[in-house]
Parts: sequence; C-alpha cells; structure tokens
Amino acid sequence: MESIKATRMEYLHLKRQLKTAQHGHKLLKDKRDGLMKRFMELIRQTKSQRKVLEEKLADSFKRFVLTTAFLHQKELEEIFLAPSAKVLVAVEQENVMSVWIPKFQHKIEGDFKTYSDFSAPLGLRSVLLSFWDSLELMLQLAAQEHSARLLSFEIEKTRRRVNALEYVIIPQVKRKIKYISSKLDEHERSEKIIRMKIKALLES
Repeated sequence: MESIKATRMEYLHLKRQLKTAQHGHKLLKDKRDGLMKRFMELIRQTKSQRKVLEEKLADSFKRFVLTTAFLHQKELEEIFLAPSAKVLVAVEQENVMSVWIPKFQHKIEGDFKTYSDFSAPLGLRSVLLSFWDSLELMLQLAAQEHSARLLSFEIEKTRRRVNALEYVIIPQVKRKIKYISSKLDEHERSEKIIRMKIKALLES
C-alpha cells in the first residue's frame, strides 16, 4: 500500500474504477448465465436428437444388411461404383452473446441411385432413402455439438473473468480505497489539530 498516492484525486479515480469493475462484473455474470441457459438447452436438444439419429441409423444398417445379405462383395461394390449424387453444404453463422455458432444448410444434387432395378435387391431403394433422410439429422447434430463446444469455451472464459473481478480486482480496489480514505481522514484530523493549536496560540 505504500506505493499508493493517498490523494483525493487517486481516491476519486479508484472510486470510478470500482464502479466500472462492478458494472462489468454484473454484465459478465448476466452473460455467463445467459450462455449457460443456452448451453443446457442445446445439450438437451443434442441428446434427444442423437438418440433419434442412432436409432434411425441402426434400423437402416440392419435393413441394409438383410437386403444385401445374398450379394457377393464384388456385386455390392459394383452397385455403388459410380455415385451420381453429391451433397453441397453451406455454413451460416449466428451470433449468440459474442459466440459465432454454425448453422449448416445442405442441398442434394443428382440421384443416389447408381444401379439397375433388375440387378439390385428388392427394397434397396427404400433402405438408401432411409440413409439419405438421416443426412439432415447428421448435419444438424454436427452443428449443435460444435455449437455446444464453442459455448462451453466461452462459458469457461467468462467464468474466469467473473472470478477475477469478484475475488481479485474488486477486493483490491476496495482495499486501496479504504487505505486512501483512512489516510485522508488521518491527514484531515492532523490539519484540524494544527488549526486548533494555531487558533489557541493566536487567542492567547
């Protein structure tokens, strides 16, 4: 504390600094709480969506295995040898409390059917359609999981800032203000005593 200038100007500067720190602390706490609320909502959505996707894919794989069980490996490879469809994915971003989270938009061009109905097993198209339907769910889930990861990073960063203000910066500033206030009071008392002594000398 010895290095602190115990002046009224420094006292007023620290009071303004304290007010700014307290205001920043409140804003960061509100941001942290808002991020946590969005994060928890996203986690619930992701868990629910992952369950739906896993069940859908498990069913599709089971049907695919049953449908292609009588094909040789080479015959199966020939069916999917020349893909005629492609998926175009565009990424948009949404700002959530200074965190840019992704939103995927996809478009399918062409047809996944690369085989003749005469050479393919019955029901293969239905199975492949089920896989194609899962694509949108996969993209949504990928975006949500990545968003949750980004939000968790921002929550941790905001939490550290809140703790730094709450447990380090604000207490330090308060101690400095208290120290300067006591020094100013002590100086004021000393001046008062000196004035009283001078007045007593003048009146004697």
